[in-house]
Amino acid sequence: MNIAVVGTGYVGLVTGTCFADSGNRVICVDNDQNKLKALNKGKIPIYEPGLESLFERSTKEKRLTFTDNLRDAVEHAEIIFLCLPTPPGADGQADLQYVLQVAEDIGGIIKDYKIIVNKSTVPVGTADKVREKIANLTDVEFDVVSNPEFLREGAAVDDFLRPERVVIGTSSQKAAEQMQLLYEPFVRSGNPIIVMDERSSELTKYAANSLLATKITFMNEVANLCERVGANVDNVRRGLGTDSRIGKRFLFAGIGYGGSCFPKDVQALDYTSDDLGYQFSILKSVMDVNNKQKTSIVRKLEEYYGGELKNKTIGMWGLAFKPETDDVREAPSLYIADELIKIGANLRAYDPEATKNFKQTLGKQKSSKIDFVNSPMDAIDGVDALIICTEWNEFRRPDFTWFHEKMKKPVIFDGRNLYDLERAKEAKLTYYSVGRPAVNGKK
Repeated sequence: MNIAVVGTGYVGLVTGTCFADSGNRVICVDNDQNKLKALNKGKIPIYEPGLESLFERSTKEKRLTFTDNLRDAVEHAEIIFLCLPTPPGADGQADLQYVLQVAEDIGGIIKDYKIIVNKSTVPVGTADKVREKIANLTDVEFDVVSNPEFLREGAAVDDFLRPERVVIGTSSQKAAEQMQLLYEPFVRSGNPIIVMDERSSELTKYAANSLLATKITFMNEVANLCERVGANVDNVRRGLGTDSRIGKRFLFAGIGYGGSCFPKDVQALDYTSDDLGYQFSILKSVMDVNNKQKTSIVRKLEEYYGGELKNKTIGMWGLAFKPETDDVREAPSLYIADELIKIGANLRAYDPEATKNFKQTLGKQKSSKIDFVNSPMDAIDGVDALIICTEWNEFRRPDFTWFHEKMKKPVIFDGRNLYDLERAKEAKLTYYSVGRPAVNGKK
């Protein structure tokens, strides 16, 4: 098929590349000239495992091209995917200005039947708004489809090529058949393509992410209680996860969720509920708990040092909101660094992929107060304590003698529960994790 993908952000680039790899002819559209220049030179602006090889193959065979000319892309395409940003406003409402502007532009271009697909995560009713924008400008037949993405950063290529399910929201049989044909190569193992109405499809994405965020937050609450009663959250997790009604995933305690999806989608669903006069109490609690959880590790540092963190040097391992990505949107590391800088602590930080994005997001003034280094070893050299914010694999099996040799004292505050408590005890570490008993080594 001939496909246009409008927007070459995280979702757009993965979507366009994976469709091209399955034999479709894909034109990706963006108005960022620097990004287009890089893409046309074969440089990918995001870090996503597995994407580079698909990108290189598809661009080499000219199934995947990039342009700033929306008209050319729309005229070329049978199906047009809108993969545009929908950032949250101060009140949590998703900003649809980019989606609706492009919809209006498309309305002034189309001359024959097109399927316009909302791939971005958008509030319930957006398909109707897009349809109205286009219909105001043309009498040509078209259909609008909701096709939410369920891509996990760090595993997005595999998620796209082998989806657990594909959700298609449309009231048009014609559009449903074309969309099913497009996705058939990705569901040969039998996973379902679920066709439903547009509004149910739009709500499905928000409901899925909000439920997962709730599951994470619930376990963080359990972990906080474990610390107070002397229980171990790892044991509780195993006891819960073996119940088939609950499942094993998203039960790991830590310092809160971040990223581009969970925070934004929970806020947007809460806003929609408020706007309709419905109090979605669980979501308000989820947001409140998660905001507190992100900086809970700072409270532990303050308790350990008796409130005297000024001029202490703190190492940070991990800046991305999760491993295998360079994304720092709503990452706990941002909130932790911000608090520690305000307190007057000195920071030394390392991340294998996310340093550039972290600096941009935190801001030049605050970033200038952090010593960004090139290895985990450098990040603990001469520090008073280490905070682990991201569970990168390279942090999971360190030589524990490093902590004695490089740090002033081997004091670790682990926000991702990477280390076995017995090993930490044998290594004589002072080790604080989340929802587990503290290990008090030699001070």
